[in-house]
Amino acid sequence: MDLIKTENLDKTYSDNGVPVEALKDINLSFERGEFTVIAGPSGSGKTTLLNVIGALDKPTNGKIFLEGSDITIKKRKELSALRLNKFGFVFQAYNLIPVLSAIENIEFSMMLLGIPESERRSKALSLLDELEIKDLAYKRPNEMSGGQQQRVAVARAIVNDPEIVFADEPTANLDSVTGGKLLDLMEKMNRDKNITFIFSSHDNQVIERAKRLILLRDGKLDLK
Repeated sequence: MDLIKTENLDKTYSDNGVPVEALKDINLSFERGEFTVIAGPSGSGKTTLLNVIGALDKPTNGKIFLEGSDITIKKRKELSALRLNKFGFVFQAYNLIPVLSAIENIEFSMMLLGIPESERRSKALSLLDELEIKDLAYKRPNEMSGGQQQRVAVARAIVNDPEIVFADEPTANLDSVTGGKLLDLMEKMNRDKNITFIFSSHDNQVIERAKRLILLRDGKLDLK
């Protein structure tokens, strides 16, 4: 069974009353353990597709199946639980909580799941050590470099052992060396933990690492 499958997926936005078709008739399937990049020029619909598949946004038409279950019919509370338990997210802008330290940012989603403090702290420290940023545990985001913040964001994304990590332009604000190290880390997580990674990117460094490449153009799959 496919881990995720989309059927006839459309997404239309309203721009001052004018409909804009961001996605048109997207039919895709993803298997467990993929390291897949969705690529295309700016405005092609990459981020929109990631957000819709990741249940951050609702499609206008079509269906999304997670392990055979249609998530487009789930209620908001069910989708929140799904994102918390099954999905991890890494964003271009890091999206760390500025008033929390690195370890508190990582612990936050575990706290929402009701995991005891001692277990949260132990797991977060172990992950920080694994990602070679244990020395940043008690620093806040404004005390870290972009690459360090993105590593903390990756730790936060994988701490609840998600089945899928959605990474939206994760290297966009990083230099090529730092971006390469981040991709090394994600490849290791994919290999060692069998976490499925789905990226949106137009960074050649990311595209070259893809085990599978999906091309979008003007909201449609580019099958050329």
